[in-house]
Amino acid sequence: MRMRVLTWVAAFWTAFGGVAAADGPVVVELFTSQGCSSCPPADKILGELAKRDDIIALALHVDYWDYIGWKDKFANPSFTKRQRAYAHANGGRTIYTPQMIVAGQDHVVGTKPMELMRRIDAHADAAEKVRVSLTRRGNQIEIVARPRGRLPSQIVVQLVTYIPEQTVQIRRGENAGRTLSYHNIVRDWIIVGNWNGQGEYRASLTVASGTPVAVLVQEAGAGPILGAAKSR
Repeated sequence: MRMRVLTWVAAFWTAFGGVAAADGPVVVELFTSQGCSSCPPADKILGELAKRDDIIALALHVDYWDYIGWKDKFANPSFTKRQRAYAHANGGRTIYTPQMIVAGQDHVVGTKPMELMRRIDAHADAAEKVRVSLTRRGNQIEIVARPRGRLPSQIVVQLVTYIPEQTVQIRRGENAGRTLSYHNIVRDWIIVGNWNGQGEYRASLTVASGTPVAVLVQEAGAGPILGAAKSR
């Protein structure tokens, strides 16, 4: 199984290595769990994506695997709720791990790197709808979002804080006995405010200096991500 994981990651990285975003970064959300035996390959793929400047890779650990004997310390019920919202927006109800959502639109099984690459490539070539810029001064972060065309009237501006990497020894559950590394682990997902897409959006927040952050501008109702930026 571990050799297969390495093969998947190598194939993905070879195929994707030359892709670069035309405008802003492409957001990739991975819904994962320490209690899911199918997730480590997807976690490794996300780790490779996390190295890229033209991608915002985020790992959202869900809580619905905790019942099998291992409680994921990164899991948050709100991340499960976000995944359910994506399923509903896509006309479905089923949620699973590992699942990747690309740009808030495309749903991809997390262990299908070639399909994931094609979806990321398509969004990298698309025109950016909102240009997002971040300015940090000590503990203050200023967000500016500028429309680059006509936008929907209901938009949510979100700030995400995350842990770049952490290694965990899994003692129970489906991954018992394994030591696994996780990347860009989401800690907090904050709604900064709502925007009607008219004019320029500005906000200022206090975030501890040195905390990695990403800002996502997204159509309300788990819609497409219109623009994003990150800062470490």
